[in-house]
Amino acid sequence: MTKPKVEGERVEVGPGQPGAEKTASVYPDTALLQVAYNAMGEAIVITGPDLDRPGPRIEYVNEGFVRLTGYTREEVVGHSPRLLQGPKTERAVLDRLRAALEAGEPFQGATVNYRKDGTEFEVEWLITPVRDETRRISHWVAVQRDVTEQRQSEEHLRRLLHEVNHRVNNTLSAVQSLAAQTLRDVSCDDALRKAFMARLLALSRIHRILVQEHWAGASLRGLAEAPLAHYLEDKAARVRLRGPEVWLRPGAAVTLGLALHELAVNAATHGALSVAGGYVSLCWSTEMMANEERLLMQWAERYGPPMQAPPAHRGFGTRLLERGLTGELQANTSLRFEPAGLCCDINMPLRAVVGGTP
Repeated sequence: MTKPKVEGERVEVGPGQPGAEKTASVYPDTALLQVAYNAMGEAIVITGPDLDRPGPRIEYVNEGFVRLTGYTREEVVGHSPRLLQGPKTERAVLDRLRAALEAGEPFQGATVNYRKDGTEFEVEWLITPVRDETRRISHWVAVQRDVTEQRQSEEHLRRLLHEVNHRVNNTLSAVQSLAAQTLRDVSCDDALRKAFMARLLALSRIHRILVQEHWAGASLRGLAEAPLAHYLEDKAARVRLRGPEVWLRPGAAVTLGLALHELAVNAATHGALSVAGGYVSLCWSTEMMANEERLLMQWAERYGPPMQAPPAHRGFGTRLLERGLTGELQANTSLRFEPAGLCCDINMPLRAVVGGTP
C-alpha cells in the first residue's frame, strides 16, 4: 500500500487508496485562510518573533484591523504595533505583556490604543505564540477586540449602582433617625427601643456587605462574621465558624443575615457569650437529601448560663427563625433549648439561597 506523500502543505493520496480521486489539505491554503481572517469581526495581527526594539514587526493584518484602526495594510506592515500606543496606554499592562512574551507564553489583557485619526479605543488582546518544528517561536498572532462600548456600559452601570447605593444609604439613615425620634417621643420600653435600633443597624450592616459585592450576593461566612466581629477578636476562641464557601443571592443574604443577628444578640444577652468561658459554634455544609442539594446550618451554644426551661415568650427573633426563614427560604428550622445552651438547626434547599458569582 502506498503511503500518503506530503508535499509542502498538501497531501496526495496514492493510487488505489480510498479518496484517491480527490486531493486533501493538511491546512487550508493561504487564499482560504485570508478569506476566513477577513470575515472575522475581530482584528488579527501577525508579527515576527523579535521582541527587542523596535519590537516585533507586523507581517499581516486582516480587514478587521483596518476597520478598527483606520490604518491600511501598507501603512502598518513592517512597523511595530507600538504605533497604536499613546498617552493613556497603561505601562503596567505593557510590562505584563512583555514578561509573558519573553517567557514564550500567551497573554490576555486590555488597555487604551489609538486609531490613525488619534481617537482612543479600549482594546482587548489575546496574543499566542506560533512555534516551528524546532519549537522556536516563529510568529506572534494577536486577536484584538474593540471593547470600548462594553467598558462604557460597565462604567455607566457602576455609576447607576453607586447612585442607588447612595440613595439607599440615605434612606436607611433617614429611617434610623425617624425611628430614634419617634421612639424618644413615645412611651416605650428601653429594651424594645434598643432592640429595634440594633435591627436597623444590622440591616444597614448587611446592606454594606452587599454594596461591597456590587449586589451580586454575599458570602455566608462574611454574613456570619459581621454580627460576631467583636467576639472573633477574642483570643479565647469564643466563636467557631466552620463550613465551605457558599455564595448567597442578595435576598437570601438579607434574611439569613438578620437571623444570624438575632442569634448573636441572644447569645450576647442571655446565652453563651454573656458569661466568661461560653462559646458559640456555627457549622454549615451542603448535602444531597431526597434528590435535592440542601444547605444545613447548626448554631450551638456551650457553657452559657444553665437553661431550666424554654422561654415562655416567643419574641421577634424566634418568630423570624421559625417562620420567616420558612416563608422566605423554604427552610425547616428547629430550636432546641438544651441545658448546655441554645441549638438552632436550619435546613433549606440550596437552590433557594444561592445565586450569582463571588
